[in-house]
Amino acid sequence: MPELLEPLAYGFVQRALVAAVLVCIVCACVGVFVVLRGLAFLGDAVAHIAFPGVVVAQLAKADLVIGGSIAAVAGALAIGLAGRRSSLREDTLIGVVFSGMFALGVVLFSSIRSYTGDLLGVLLGDVLGVSSEQLWLGAGTVALVVGVLFLVWKEIVFVSFDPTGAAAAGLPVARYDALLLVLIGLSIAISIQIVGVILVVALLVTPAATARLLARKIRHMLYLAVALAVACSVAGIFLSYWLNTASGGTIVLVATAMFMLVWAVRALARE
Repeated sequence: MPELLEPLAYGFVQRALVAAVLVCIVCACVGVFVVLRGLAFLGDAVAHIAFPGVVVAQLAKADLVIGGSIAAVAGALAIGLAGRRSSLREDTLIGVVFSGMFALGVVLFSSIRSYTGDLLGVLLGDVLGVSSEQLWLGAGTVALVVGVLFLVWKEIVFVSFDPTGAAAAGLPVARYDALLLVLIGLSIAISIQIVGVILVVALLVTPAATARLLARKIRHMLYLAVALAVACSVAGIFLSYWLNTASGGTIVLVATAMFMLVWAVRALARE
């Protein structure tokens, strides 16, 4: 037993566990709506759109979280607005915007000649290198996102499943859609500081998708998504310590394995 708990003797592992749990909570909460509304591609796009904002913040010697948050939220709202007012399919607009913005981030990144360790961390993630400041920012973001979802839960669910009925009932559907996009943007912006652009989408989608296979009610799906995400993050960090592998990638692989196991068991049960 002491050998199993050996990683907890190190401060950086303790901070990594707290950070991963925070990221998993916020990603699972908004990830439920991402999965139910088919917004996985949007989540991927917003994660990539946040990158040029982080690079601009680095060039301006500003806070990277603020830069990424502004870019992520602005990108999510822009895609949502364009989707409503354009004759093009939303997935087409998303593909154009996120590839262009990520390319802009790459070009700006290539122009920096000094050390860019922070930016590489944003791309690839470094949960074991998380700082106390990032933990406080993560905790604040989780409190904000979860608090807002709690306050407007019924309205967001109504708008998500029956926008026509919600509009007929007098709810401002466009505003609630915009609010959801802002929450997704904030969640992604804080998460990429810890797990990186490349892996954040997996945490946004995979636990919620696994919960979707198991739960019938949306509230149960939310609770289950959070529980699965936290369990996968803790298991992933411990495994990465013992196997000497990348923590972020290991967490996502554990979550993916969990999804595949649940999917396989359900598939066999139906036969």
